[in-house]
Amino acid sequence: MDVLNLFSLKGKVALVTGGAGLYGRQLVAGMLEAGAKTFVAARNLEPLKVMEEEARARGQDLTALAYDQGEEASIHGLRDAILEKAGTCDVLINNAVLRPMKNGYQSDLATFDLSMKVNATGLFAITRAFGDAMAERGGGSIVNIGSMQGIIAPDPWIYEGTAHTGWYPDYFFHKAGMINFTRFTASYYGLKNVRCNCVAPGGYQTDKHDEVFLKNYARKTMLGRMANDNDLKGVVVFLASDAASYVTGTTLPVDAGYTAK
Repeated sequence: MDVLNLFSLKGKVALVTGGAGLYGRQLVAGMLEAGAKTFVAARNLEPLKVMEEEARARGQDLTALAYDQGEEASIHGLRDAILEKAGTCDVLINNAVLRPMKNGYQSDLATFDLSMKVNATGLFAITRAFGDAMAERGGGSIVNIGSMQGIIAPDPWIYEGTAHTGWYPDYFFHKAGMINFTRFTASYYGLKNVRCNCVAPGGYQTDKHDEVFLKNYARKTMLGRMANDNDLKGVVVFLASDAASYVTGTTLPVDAGYTAK
């Protein structure tokens, strides 16, 4: 097969969770641009409906659905709705994340529990629901959107002179867990031709970052910048596609060399 065709997602059905967030929009764009019939799901349906209308105006096949990753019944409802509408789901992009610990390390335990319910238990529930469906149909690709913060500890020096902080223990906890859960699911589903990989992005630049932080962060990378609107979608399309048919159980940092220094 021609190498560019290996990267195509034409004829495939993809689900992107948390699709209206920082990375979610470009992940949805990547699935659509690669030709997949794409579903996008999150708790808040309103911004997803706007994305759906914009995509359909461009001639792309995007459907917005609501679900709550903290509730197993909602996850099963999402799976059943997609299977009913499309007949299958070939690609699951686990991008949904809840960031409730606004007081960082000093947040109360109930808030930590809420984070784990969605980001750990919920990740397991949705992966099992869709992974089992993929295994039954003979294959698929699961791509977990982790973080370089699941690989390394926070660096207080990049926040020096800024109002930012990196002391969010739940995020480091569940993103690190996601990496080994990726290996587990890759092993569990491997003989059913379901691949599971993880992407560990670096920081994503927004208008909330001040110049001091941007300079501090840039010095920690090899490319001298934070991530932009196009830096993640290519690698996720690769892992979702047949171009990565012999890739499973891996975690790929996409962080401008931050974790390699």
